[in-house]
Amino acid sequence: MTYAPDAIRSIDLSTLRLPLATPISDAKVFTGRQKPMTEVAILIAEITTVHGFTGHGFSYSKRAGGPAQYAHAKEVAGAAIGEDPNDIQKLYTKLLWAGASVGRSGVATQALAAIDIALYDLKAKRADLPLSKLLGAHRDSVRTYNTSGGFLNASIDAVRERATQSIEEGIGGIKIKVGLPDSAEDLRRVRAVREHIGDDVPLMVDANQQWDRATALRMGRRLEDLDLVWIEEPLDAYDAEGHADLTRALDTPIATGEMLASVAEHERLITARSCDIIQPDAPRVGGITQFLRLMTLADQAGLDLAPHFAMEIHLHLAACYPREPWVEHFDWLDPLFDERLETRDGRMIVPDRPGLGITFSEQARDWTTERVTIDG
Repeated sequence: MTYAPDAIRSIDLSTLRLPLATPISDAKVFTGRQKPMTEVAILIAEITTVHGFTGHGFSYSKRAGGPAQYAHAKEVAGAAIGEDPNDIQKLYTKLLWAGASVGRSGVATQALAAIDIALYDLKAKRADLPLSKLLGAHRDSVRTYNTSGGFLNASIDAVRERATQSIEEGIGGIKIKVGLPDSAEDLRRVRAVREHIGDDVPLMVDANQQWDRATALRMGRRLEDLDLVWIEEPLDAYDAEGHADLTRALDTPIATGEMLASVAEHERLITARSCDIIQPDAPRVGGITQFLRLMTLADQAGLDLAPHFAMEIHLHLAACYPREPWVEHFDWLDPLFDERLETRDGRMIVPDRPGLGITFSEQARDWTTERVTIDG
């Protein structure tokens, strides 16, 4: 059978605000740098081709940036109309140059991410394959850990209760937040959770960039006996040298990368050997096209992989990484989709549905605040 050329007929863009049941606080709130998070802004792209194929993708922003992502996507999406949807890398480059005057990272590429992800979803659906199988999977399930129960606004009793619930739901690891102004309280909380879950359950901590170099080294040494899987973002996200020093000084692995917004920024981390585990975020770096570039660089450097947030996307990508990765379990986005991802025996199961394997719910439609169709 010969390939029948297709073309993008229209791109529907929409934005919505997903409310969180409880305001969320990490260390950035307790150090006065941010306010508690109450909602997540979502940018959705729905692509339709001349032959009737469709693909769905999304990006997101926390606390700020949602309206800017939507506005930028509206400005540049027209450059993809009439193009073959299978030429994803070509389209990414074309869209990037359509808005290049505002840069090649941050909001500019996060706006493109929703479109880029939708193109991969479309291509996998057209092939009648899960996205992981289209890309080339190494596994059909991925180790998973829970973060959403470990925020600093929760009491230690609530954190322990949520940890028990997560383990009972088949989630393999538990991550809790640290980075309080009172380091002794951080240590008390981490030790309480380790004692509660036992030595056999993987445990991670996340300081959300709130330690200076001296504090990070001191805390890292005091945490060594707890057998942590990693210490996440101990320093400012752009302090590649400081992270590299910690990586050399501590036995506990260092993880970072989620706040970076381009391949180039991650490349600096990789070159400096700034971490043992890299944590890129596909919506933040520009989509799947860019994430695949990062995976190649990370694998060449011998790094482990633990993508940040957006498990509905990252599960497929992590399944394609040569080294055994982790994927972060967050239930925040559940109301947006009709489907649920399955966890069993500490792992998240890659869905066998075509594409990403998700469809947007009526609730997502109800929360939509703006919508536009780009068709030429």
